[in-house]
Amino acid sequence: MKEAIVYSGPKVEFRDAAVPKAEPGQIVIKVVVSGSNPKDWKVPEWMEQANGTNQGDDIAGTVYAVGEGVTEFRKGDRVAAFHEMTKPGGSYASYAVSWAHTTFFLPEKTSFEEGAALPLAAMTAAVGLYAVDRLNLPHPWAPATKPTPLLVYGASSAVGSYVIQLAKRSNIHPLICVSGRAQEHVEKLIDRSKGDTIVDYRKGDEAVVQGIKDALKGEKLQYAYDAVSEKGSPQNIAKVLDAASGRTTFVLPPKGDWKGKFDEFEKSVHQSTTMVGSVHSENAADRDLGYVYFRYFTKGLEEGWFRGQPQEVVPKGLYGIQSALERLKDGTASAVKYVFRISETEGVGA
Repeated sequence: MKEAIVYSGPKVEFRDAAVPKAEPGQIVIKVVVSGSNPKDWKVPEWMEQANGTNQGDDIAGTVYAVGEGVTEFRKGDRVAAFHEMTKPGGSYASYAVSWAHTTFFLPEKTSFEEGAALPLAAMTAAVGLYAVDRLNLPHPWAPATKPTPLLVYGASSAVGSYVIQLAKRSNIHPLICVSGRAQEHVEKLIDRSKGDTIVDYRKGDEAVVQGIKDALKGEKLQYAYDAVSEKGSPQNIAKVLDAASGRTTFVLPPKGDWKGKFDEFEKSVHQSTTMVGSVHSENAADRDLGYVYFRYFTKGLEEGWFRGQPQEVVPKGLYGIQSALERLKDGTASAVKYVFRISETEGVGA
């Protein structure tokens, strides 16, 4: 089979590889569409051991084989899955590997393109919102019963968009959404009747902070989901988050000029980093959360209240990965998930 390997730069090369085998608890998926994420270019630059590996983690396709102990899925099932990051068997290939607990069914009405836009980013949203050591907000099946302001920084990103959809399902309002040129996309997701609003970051940091305060209308801000975690977002959150009881989660670890920015707050302020790879860790709570929410995504897709981030199919299949990662790196991507149809890859084969 054909496999794409990502190096720092980003630079993408190709190699022939054997079809992977399913170990106990695993599934081998015949990939129809693979999705991309910003981490696909970042990880090879951050981690030397990951430089020159298959970085694809979003899989959509059909079950090809199941390992020992897998009873939920059968060959031919339409599925999407979150591949275990930095491990062999990534989705930038004709066949990919996933664990059964991070695999979920795709309804017939859900395209493989939409399925490939979901796994990593949607689960990042769920872990950050609901894990007890992150924001620990009410689950959708036990929704909030009182106004619960939530700041969503980077609302038009894939993670931010999934945060909005899940938070709405949990009756979390008002949603204060920080966004830029993709506000039309965010507008389609929020509920103005519940007080949800958009703050334009392009007006500058002072305007952002004031816009958030105006949206709160005197209420305390206890929850913030930072789907950006750079370019001033942590500093702005520090100016509005309640100093006595706030909880904030970031998608990147503290670094540079904002490391320690929250030290002035009382110890009761809870800061966390949401690392989606925790659903593949030994942490039983996060593994179970991943299992439950991936299946909940299937329910949301079937019922229509959960949708994938808009997709752009990049031409030439796997040969389009480098151009997509370049666009993710230079910041030209906005409110879109780049996906690749394996069948469009020249010379692809089993």
